[in-house]
Amino acid sequence: MGPQFNSRALLAFAHDVAAAGAAWCAAFWLRFNLDIPGPFFEMMLVSLAWVMPVDGTIFGVLGLYRGIWRYASLPDLKRIVLAAALGAAALATLFYMLRIGVPRSVLILQPVLLVMLMGGSRLAYRVWKERSIDVLGEREPVFVLGAEAAAVNLIRELARSPQWRVVGVLDDDAEKVGRQLHGVNVLGRLEDLTSWARRLSVAHAIIAMPEASHTARRRVVGLCAKAGLKVMTVPSFDDLVSGRVTVSQIRHVELDDLLGRDPVQLDAAGLRGWLHNRVVMITGAGGSIGAELARQIARFGPERLVLFELNEFALYNIEQEFLARYPHTPVVCAIGDVKDRTRAGEIMRRHSPSIVFHAAAYKHVPLMENDNAWQAVQNNALGTHVIAQTAAAHAVEKFVLVSTDKAVNPSSVMGASKRLAEMVCQALQRPRDTRFVMVRFGNVLGSTGSVIPKFREQIASGGPVTVTHPEVTRYFMSIPEAVQLVLQAGLMGQGGEIFVLDMGEPVRIADLARDLIRLSGFAEEDIRIVYTGLRPGEKLFEEVLAADENTLPTPHPKLRIARARQEDGEWLARLLTWLGEPRAPADDEVRRNLKQWVPEYGDG
Repeated sequence: MGPQFNSRALLAFAHDVAAAGAAWCAAFWLRFNLDIPGPFFEMMLVSLAWVMPVDGTIFGVLGLYRGIWRYASLPDLKRIVLAAALGAAALATLFYMLRIGVPRSVLILQPVLLVMLMGGSRLAYRVWKERSIDVLGEREPVFVLGAEAAAVNLIRELARSPQWRVVGVLDDDAEKVGRQLHGVNVLGRLEDLTSWARRLSVAHAIIAMPEASHTARRRVVGLCAKAGLKVMTVPSFDDLVSGRVTVSQIRHVELDDLLGRDPVQLDAAGLRGWLHNRVVMITGAGGSIGAELARQIARFGPERLVLFELNEFALYNIEQEFLARYPHTPVVCAIGDVKDRTRAGEIMRRHSPSIVFHAAAYKHVPLMENDNAWQAVQNNALGTHVIAQTAAAHAVEKFVLVSTDKAVNPSSVMGASKRLAEMVCQALQRPRDTRFVMVRFGNVLGSTGSVIPKFREQIASGGPVTVTHPEVTRYFMSIPEAVQLVLQAGLMGQGGEIFVLDMGEPVRIADLARDLIRLSGFAEEDIRIVYTGLRPGEKLFEEVLAADENTLPTPHPKLRIARARQEDGEWLARLLTWLGEPRAPADDEVRRNLKQWVPEYGDG
């Protein structure tokens, strides 16, 4: 403890000991109707020499000086009451043993008066400090949207904020309108937001509805945009109700708040049993999915994480993050190309991984379509075969391929190359050997090469925001949610399955752009949306399952198993002959050959 804290604690201790003495004298004074007889006055002074040290000792033992008076609350009052009661009991016992005949009414009055003095002084100090905030500077008026427990905790926190002043609460529950939360009026329903914002000249609103659906949040954000308000939101519901919320935790609304879904329920015990004290290798560990896989696996205490990545800077970044955030997780950072069989074999021989997550891939559809088609096939299909076959040769227990919904009826070279990767893994599957598990999902918010960072850059530069088509839709989920489901699928997979993630409802990209424009504090009149037409290889909408595939349920509600066409070893040998061509075919030739290997692939 620093000297400043010590001095304040000593000052508070001295105040409370003095309060104990004052309460003792006041109790005598009240007992004798404001006129203490001489003998009892002498008794009061003699006994006072015992009262102050006894009460002071109890105050220290009960830890009354760990808190800060400015934040005094009900738990502090409970400790004061307990201290006063214990002090009264200790003094009564002591005086009985010393045969000091203190009036019983004094022993009853003193703890009551002591609680009033100690609790009252703390309350007065807190009121004075909170009022002084308003004197120091003008606070920004803000609405709180929602009138449940989260709003109550938030209003209590904001009462001490030097920045915000809650001027009203709005909620759709008509029975709450006209009532108060911690002295703040519930002004009306959420639909009244525009009129109240104009009437009270408010420019900010905080959404305190952590349990609301994401559809409801989108509606509230839309109402805030209509009212011209800058909108923020609170953290998780658990943080609010536990009292951990501070003003600094209030943040601007992000797309995850509008597009996310219910939290993923993980088999934490099963994952810990699977990953704990195991060597886990992740390819593409510097990418958004690979890096998040590493973070989440680290929580389960692996023996070692082997991070395999071609990009030197990306690998350096994830190494530095682990040194800072996960210092107790042993990490091996290995630079290498997934197509390099010698390097892959060296890493697996040296570290003997039990589990491999293969997240390395070229994923940008238009970039892979022209001038890079053969590289997409080489990296995504041949690279998968190299890592998968090397894993089987080194007795890896389970190999998890991170695939994509673009592998379903692919219209792009990238999608067809990922479908080839799935088929390669299925062709390698053998009984009682390495188990190959594939996981398909759609776009993830903020991943490398996704549309969200591009939209943010365009908004920051003043627009316009470019969208390929007014009706184009995509499935979205957050990176953590996608990775959690990849882990869950990896745990459940027995070999040869293609797991399909529940991606929720598809999102129109144009609506996504409008949401980002609003969340950035602009109106559509400020930042225009321009439609540029579908790019090579793009679809209007993505599919999760091909037409000739069926799905089977799994014990997890967000995972299903696709029953896809499987190939055998003979097919794989022919494919490897094509992939091993020494020359690089032209893009058109690559596309023609892909139609032979992936019959469902077609230009579109």
